[in-house]
Amino acid sequence: MYATVYGTVTEKLVEQGDYVKQGQPLLKIANLNTVWGNFDVYENQIDLFKKGQEVIVSTKAYPNKEFKGKVAFIDPVLNSRTRTVTLRVVLDNENNLFKPGMFIEGHILGAITSKEHVLTIPSSAVLWTGERSVVYLKTHPDQPVFEMQEIVLGHQVGNDYEVVEGLFVGNEIVTNGTFTVDAAAQLHGKKSMMNNKSEQSTPEQEGHLGMEETTSRTKENPSNKNERIVASKDFQAQLKAVFYQYIQLKDALVKDDSKKVQAESKRLLAQLLRVDMEQLTNQDAHSHWMDLEKEMKTSITSISKTRQIKTQREYFKILSSYLSIAIEVFGINEKVYHQFCPMADNNKGAYWLSKEKKVINPYFGKAMLTCGEVKQVIE
Repeated sequence: MYATVYGTVTEKLVEQGDYVKQGQPLLKIANLNTVWGNFDVYENQIDLFKKGQEVIVSTKAYPNKEFKGKVAFIDPVLNSRTRTVTLRVVLDNENNLFKPGMFIEGHILGAITSKEHVLTIPSSAVLWTGERSVVYLKTHPDQPVFEMQEIVLGHQVGNDYEVVEGLFVGNEIVTNGTFTVDAAAQLHGKKSMMNNKSEQSTPEQEGHLGMEETTSRTKENPSNKNERIVASKDFQAQLKAVFYQYIQLKDALVKDDSKKVQAESKRLLAQLLRVDMEQLTNQDAHSHWMDLEKEMKTSITSISKTRQIKTQREYFKILSSYLSIAIEVFGINEKVYHQFCPMADNNKGAYWLSKEKKVINPYFGKAMLTCGEVKQVIE
């Protein structure tokens, strides 16, 4: 008997000597001269794409090569679990470079937009807090004085976001070091991501600024460096030990191991209590650490008292926010990656900290292990 198609056998469904019936499948055969690249598209990006668009595809297997394909199909059904639709790209594979199951990345060329002139800002400028998106807006023309500004975002196009409301062409915003500015606001008791009800709302902290009116895109200004609070090496070492134990907690969440999460949270609490705040001689710094320590202690304690992995992750989100501010302000003499998953916390988004650039998501574990991106590198 001969197969009616030519290709590569991907699965053998029978063994020698088996009895078979008419119409029973014997082999699964795939013609791999062309393959499908399937991409996940978030539901708020669906209207950016259409059939026939060109896509540039890259893969870690061939880091110096790019491949071209075209969108052949957009799944009409939304995946309710991941809140994405599948976008299919047909790729030429005559040289057999693409292997079924391989991870690839795609960059759409010529994404559709509903407006001719759209204001866009870098994703690094945006802070997410619950359902709100905020940036820091420069409020004084000659001084580095900033105010937290709530904005409404549209589509994400590459590394930029469309701004629907809240900013105008000519506004100057912080595009890099946003977390440091927010931490400075925390330190001075002003309106910030964690404190939305303060008396003042203009944190005085230098940042990377700039807005080019002709293109409506913010760009980095290499002048104006963010300064963290001076802390002793002993204090930084103690804070680093807290961060290392936090990583153990994060890894337990990645593995969906709620029992280990409890155990690691208790170790983290013990490590946090070992931090000697007397090492901070500056009164403002001392007070700020006390506030951060109180919030972290509350979050860690809450994690240790529940075996519900979902609840543990909710408190982990809060813990990560306060620990990131502590590391941003006081420093630990080590590179820390501040990462973000837009689908965590019921699509509200959530941050976490990592020692490595590679994204390993603690909010979904095995379900969506690599969902997310690096939003900031704390040097």
